[in-house]
Amino acid sequence: MNEPAFATDAVPAATVILLRDGDDGVEALMVRRNSSLAFAGGAWVFPGGRVDPADVDPARPEDEIATARNAAAREALEEAGLALDPAEFVVLSRWCPPPQAPRRFNTWFFVGPATGEDVVIDNGEIHEHSWVAPAEAMRRRDAGEIEMIPPTWVTLLSLSAFATVAEALEAVGGREPDTFVTRLVKHDDGRQALLWAGDAGHQSGDLDAAGTRHRLWMDGPQWRYERDFDAASPAR
Repeated sequence: MNEPAFATDAVPAATVILLRDGDDGVEALMVRRNSSLAFAGGAWVFPGGRVDPADVDPARPEDEIATARNAAAREALEEAGLALDPAEFVVLSRWCPPPQAPRRFNTWFFVGPATGEDVVIDNGEIHEHSWVAPAEAMRRRDAGEIEMIPPTWVTLLSLSAFATVAEALEAVGGREPDTFVTRLVKHDDGRQALLWAGDAGHQSGDLDAAGTRHRLWMDGPQWRYERDFDAASPAR
């Protein structure tokens, strides 16, 4: 996919979803951002942040994914006290927010196995952490118990399909990463949705356009993801 011009002014960033096998299936490490932060304050997210110049590998300065891996590992160390090997990260997706977003980050999402280390949050940017099943985290957001941003919610939905960490890493590593270049559309009737490539209305902004769907409806307390052109993707 050719990256649209509007994506180039977003700040490069990276995040890693650490997974472990729990008693009832896969669990992901989530952290709650300080409520005073300008971006996603109070939201539950995955460890991550913007790319720093020091994240660039001198031997591969043009390798954007390698730089993003290093950034995700560094952020996990700073925010959660976890020393990770970025070489173990599997690329899951790439996200770019809509042009009207107040703070825009062009973010690589990786998945990696938990190391068994204890999580030690920084009590600065991060105030809490939790190992939680993806479906349970989504339920809490839909019930109004916690805050979450759309990329986190959609990512949890994709991971809720896996029973074990090994299964998740194998499946993610065996497919092309998704690219979510986001278009926010508000309908005259009050409905609003985020649209991505593959949706019939992605280019035009027409929510009623006939054709395939790839969107997140946010017109009620319970979000709803539609992706009917890829039967392997979960939907609800």
